[in-house]
Amino acid sequence: MRQVLLLNATYEPLTTLPLRRAVCLVLREKAEVVHHDASGALLRSATNSIQVPSVIRLRRYVRIPFRTRVPLTRAALMRRDNYRCAYCGRHAETIDHVQPRSRGGKHTWENCVASCMTCNHRKADRLLEEIGWTLPMTPAVPRGAHWRLIGIVHDGDPQWALYVSEPAA
Repeated sequence: MRQVLLLNATYEPLTTLPLRRAVCLVLREKAEVVHHDASGALLRSATNSIQVPSVIRLRRYVRIPFRTRVPLTRAALMRRDNYRCAYCGRHAETIDHVQPRSRGGKHTWENCVASCMTCNHRKADRLLEEIGWTLPMTPAVPRGAHWRLIGIVHDGDPQWALYVSEPAA
C-alpha cells in the first residue's frame, strides 16, 4: 500500500498515512502537498485529477504530547529494527529477549530484538555467549520525535530524506 509522509505545519514529521487518507486531507484543504510522487502518477475521478502526493503538510499546527519514554509494543519494536532479524538479517516475525526472561531478563527495549522464527527457535532459552552469537547493534530505546518513523528512512520515498533524517544528538 502506498504511503505518504505527513508533516506538521512546522515541517516536522508526524507519521505516514495511506494514500487514500492523504488525498482526503488534501481535498478537504486540511493539508497541502509539499512534494508530488516522483513518477508523476495521477489519480482521476469523473470531475477531478490530482497528482499523487509523496509528502503533505498540515495547514494547522497539531500539538503532540511529550512522552518521556516510548512504550514498548510489538509494532514499535519491529519498526525500530526495520522488520529485520537482529541475528541473521532476514524478515522478522517474532520478538526475542536477548537475555531470556526465564533467566531474569526483563521485557524492555534494551533486552528485546526482532527475530525470525528460525533464529528465535535456534536461540531458544540460551544466552548469546552460550551459542557464540553476537548482535551487530546494541538494542536501545528510540528517542526523539522521530520514533514514529523508525524504519522508513530505508523504505520510504527518497523525497522523505530531508524530513525524516535523525537529528544530531
